[in-house]
Amino acid sequence: MAYDIDEQEQLESLKAWWAKYGNLILGVAAIVLLAAAAWNGWQWYQRNQAANAMGQFEALEKAAEAGDMARVKDAAGTILEKYAGTGYAPRAALLAAHAYQNAGDAKSARAQLQWVIDRGDDEALAAVARLRLAGLLLDEKSYDEALGVLGSQPPAAFAALYADRRGDVLAGQGKRDEARKAYEEALAKLDPSTDLRSSIQLKLDALGGA
Repeated sequence: MAYDIDEQEQLESLKAWWAKYGNLILGVAAIVLLAAAAWNGWQWYQRNQAANAMGQFEALEKAAEAGDMARVKDAAGTILEKYAGTGYAPRAALLAAHAYQNAGDAKSARAQLQWVIDRGDDEALAAVARLRLAGLLLDEKSYDEALGVLGSQPPAAFAALYADRRGDVLAGQGKRDEARKAYEEALAKLDPSTDLRSSIQLKLDALGGA
């Protein structure tokens, strides 16, 4: 096919432009395609991890309900080891801790709760774990350790519960005035309609007057 002079000049310009920028364009295109492939692969991996974690969590629920601690240990261990990055991991640790506590294995329960505190990314679940761990330590009369667990600033929704548990620990230590202040703080922060108010008021009344 014959080209006129203008067309030939355009072709030469195009060739020169491509020679200068072609490799850069191909490189950028390759990076974009690789990034898209990597993103899709990561999304698939995340979905696969979540699906597998869900299956293990369901097995954990059944084991906990049946009181089968061997299966609880296996299922919870699998989730925390292989699927720690999923949302099922902290929930599995909390469920396993409850099962261990019911079985009288406080040490294993504490380990599960500590995992949620140290590794869980969910602030609310970590707050729940701190409350429950403080309760276990209170039962063991490890008062200072329990207060240390409650020492961090809780999410606003947990402030009253933290104050209540702190009151329990302080009462256990025989620090009546400090316990009274903690219970009063809990009552001040609680919704007036919550049933928990009556139990806190009973504990406050049991401490007697100032």
